[in-house]
Amino acid sequence: MRRFLSLRDFDWTLLAFVLLLSVISVFEIYSATLHTKFHGFQRMQILWIAAGLVAMFIMSVIDYHKLLTAIYWIYGFCLVGLVAVLAVGTRVNGGKRWIRLPGGAHFQPSEWVKLVLILLVARYFSNLAGRELSWKDIFKAIGFVALPMLLVLKQPDMGTALTYTPVLLVGLFLGGIDWRKGGILVLVILLAVGGIWKSGKVLKPYQKARLTSFLNPDADPRGTGYQILQSKIAVGDGGVFGRGANRGTQTQGDFLPIPYTDFIFAAFSEEHGFVGAILVLLIYFLILMRLIQNAQTAADLPGSFLVMGVAAVLIFQIAVNVGMVLGLMPVTGIPLPLMSYGGSSVLFTFLALGMVMNVRMSRFVN
Repeated sequence: MRRFLSLRDFDWTLLAFVLLLSVISVFEIYSATLHTKFHGFQRMQILWIAAGLVAMFIMSVIDYHKLLTAIYWIYGFCLVGLVAVLAVGTRVNGGKRWIRLPGGAHFQPSEWVKLVLILLVARYFSNLAGRELSWKDIFKAIGFVALPMLLVLKQPDMGTALTYTPVLLVGLFLGGIDWRKGGILVLVILLAVGGIWKSGKVLKPYQKARLTSFLNPDADPRGTGYQILQSKIAVGDGGVFGRGANRGTQTQGDFLPIPYTDFIFAAFSEEHGFVGAILVLLIYFLILMRLIQNAQTAADLPGSFLVMGVAAVLIFQIAVNVGMVLGLMPVTGIPLPLMSYGGSSVLFTFLALGMVMNVRMSRFVN
């Protein structure tokens, strides 16, 4: 029974790092959009951050055990939402990813599926603790994650679909998968990916081009390689200390694509240089270390699984986004947590961190 839950047990250090990145995000969005039609987005970002903070505090005081108990119902509701997107969703830039709500707002169910999968995998594998995972256990877990992935790929939204994979991987790892089964599973996945790639039924041609263009962006500098080339130029142009706020030639010259979302790290690196980029990465490192510490000190196994699921998703998004900006990974449209503009991404991150706070505060309940 959760009695005497107190906000004094909140991880205020973690919150301080999160707010620091959020402030950096607002200023960089302002700078990156200063002379564009998107100027003013920083005000919306402030509103999303404020809403995220409220959501975080609410999530931190809701017993996560109650969420785990109801997770299969929540999972089913999310699947219905993903099907609804394909049926009646709003099409933007060739993709159906949002449901229009009264008042003109848009709801993106695929972003919230990450949160649901973190809870689902935490409950599933914590219930299996203490015994060796069978093939039935493994394939059942894969099915839980694969079903929403396929629905999201149909939208199509490959970037969001890929963010579901680290939740499954961390669950299998912490669940104690045997190394032999792990090796066989990796082989099967590689063969499946090869088959999907050749079939052409899941990935669109433009998605394949985006996945391979980073290997040789100079082959199509005005097409599939344009984004990566401009991003690398922006990062290199920043030098050690950067060109200064509002002075980036690539960012302010409108050469860098969508510098307030997918390529915000490139815009920040151009304006603040190597030193600024390292500072941001250091803050991310400190946030992740706090998450791992909270996982290690969780009151029970489901809480530990839950926190590590959040950490896995954030690590994946940070690694892929920064790798994309540096030309080391394909362009997938995965936002940089707490930095990129976007309500769904901001709210997901704060809600996920609210669950982490929930697990932490449960240690102090009498």
